[in-house]
Amino acid sequence: MQSMMATDRDRNDLLILVDGLDRQTGTATKWQAHADGLLHRAFSVVLVRDGERGQELLLSQRALGKYHSGGLWANSCCSHPRAGEDTLDAAYRRVREELGCEAKDLREVGSFVYRAEFANGLCEHEYDHVLVGTCVGTPQPNLHEVSEIRWIEANELAAELALRPRQLCAWAPMVLSIALRHL
Repeated sequence: MQSMMATDRDRNDLLILVDGLDRQTGTATKWQAHADGLLHRAFSVVLVRDGERGQELLLSQRALGKYHSGGLWANSCCSHPRAGEDTLDAAYRRVREELGCEAKDLREVGSFVYRAEFANGLCEHEYDHVLVGTCVGTPQPNLHEVSEIRWIEANELAAELALRPRQLCAWAPMVLSIALRHL
C-alpha cells in the first residue's frame, strides 16, 4: 500500500469516528481511518458567486500528490473536522488553508454516507456534510492541495455531471447534486 502524501501532522490528525447517524463513536488518526475504511465525519464545501449568467460554483482539481483521487475534479473544498473541532469551524479553516480565500455564510444543505476504495489500498468511508456558502475574495489555491480551480454556471455543471463523471472524485456527483438543489 502506498503511503499517504501528507505531512506527519496531517497524517496523525485525530478524526471523529461516527456511526450511521453521525454520532461520535471514537477517534482515529487520519491514516488509520483511511487505511482501515473506518466511518468518519467529513465535510464538502461548495462556494458560489454571482456570475454574468447566474450563480456559479467553484470546482477544484485535486493536486496530483494527494493520497487518492489526484487530478480529479471535486467541489470547492473537502476535509474532516479534527477531534473536538466543530464541523462548521473546520470548514471555514480548510477553505482558508486550501483555497486561500474566505467563505461567508456557510450552511449545511444535506449529508450522506459513502464508501470508495482506491487502487492504493486506501478507503474513504465518510459521513459527509454538504456545506454551501459564498466565496469572499479571489481564491489563491494551495498547490499541495489544489492544482487548478474553475467557476462553472449551475446549468453547465448539471450537464457536466452527466457527461463527464469519470473526471470527478467519487463523492463529487452527490455533493454537487445536493448543492444544486439548494441554490
